[in-house]
Amino acid sequence: MVRPKRYTPEQITRILKQQEAGLKVAEICRQAGICEQTFYRWKSKYGGMGASEVQRLKAVEDENRRLKQLVGEQALDIQALKAALGSKVLRPSQKRKAVRAMRKTTSISIKRSCDLVGLSRTSWYRKPKESRLNQGIRKRLREIAAERPSFGSPRMTILMQREFGAINHKRIERIYGEEGLQLPRRPKRRRRGVQRPIPKIEPTAPGQRASMDFMHDVLADGRRIRLFTLVDDYSRECLAIEVDTSLSGQRISRLLEALRQADRLPGTIVCDNGTEFTSKAMLKWSLNTGVKLNFIEPGKPTQNAYIESFNGKFRHECLRQHWFESLYEARQIVEAWRQDYNHVRPHSSLKYETPKALVNRFRKDKNRLVDSHSRL
Repeated sequence: MVRPKRYTPEQITRILKQQEAGLKVAEICRQAGICEQTFYRWKSKYGGMGASEVQRLKAVEDENRRLKQLVGEQALDIQALKAALGSKVLRPSQKRKAVRAMRKTTSISIKRSCDLVGLSRTSWYRKPKESRLNQGIRKRLREIAAERPSFGSPRMTILMQREFGAINHKRIERIYGEEGLQLPRRPKRRRRGVQRPIPKIEPTAPGQRASMDFMHDVLADGRRIRLFTLVDDYSRECLAIEVDTSLSGQRISRLLEALRQADRLPGTIVCDNGTEFTSKAMLKWSLNTGVKLNFIEPGKPTQNAYIESFNGKFRHECLRQHWFESLYEARQIVEAWRQDYNHVRPHSSLKYETPKALVNRFRKDKNRLVDSHSRL
């Protein structure tokens, strides 16, 4: 008897029936090429069964095997889909990301994972090529991030739209996120108290009201410097930043007088109760020129919110990013930043328009109105 590679249940039942015919177990095992242990195992499983019963048993075993395989595949699919449920799976790029997540967390095959997310294997193996426009946007975003480390996605979007034209902000924000240029969130300060100051009359045009304040910084050699800042409350234009080791009230009055002579100073200035602003030189200058000084309540800097907001941007975008080695270098860098703030930097409260562009637009509208009245 030629021994097959594997006995079928029908062949096993025929071998077992040889014992019932009178053959010894040893002779049966020798002819079948099996050991006695295998014979008795077959007997415990198939003993007393006919051919039809063996076929039914085989069918039940095949069905159980198939169901176990289906259950295993379904469990693996569920585990793989859970790994890919972190985001929407709509675009080919998102589907490829989902397939990578499935493959990373489970032992699922590429074919099966592509079928689950509805992605063809051709798209999986094909490396997508980025368009030239996206490459240019990506390169320019990295350059702007290096030049302006404090700029976030909204201001970068405005700068990119100026250079590349009408581009959907979602495309820029997507590339911005892919490059990992997000800025860390600054914690919001806890507000104390429930009382709010009575709101003052807000300006309706540039040149009506300004705000001024002082700031401090340190040079590389340890010397302290003071910075005087002056901002138009409506256009947010920075009218002046004076940098020196000391700034007296008389020095500030000379600076304000120069701006007034150049017709760049509003008629009202909001300030705190610092010694420089309450000095005799400042009060005398105010009386002689007619420029009104509006002093806020002591200990309430929120009443001078425009200059406080500007000082925060100035420190975050300029003073923190530079280490001045000399007073001359500090003046040069601060003045360059002031020009950039007025002419280039988009301002969110101005609908991302620059302060200088807003002032020029108001002047054009005013001249157009004057011309129309003169013709009448």
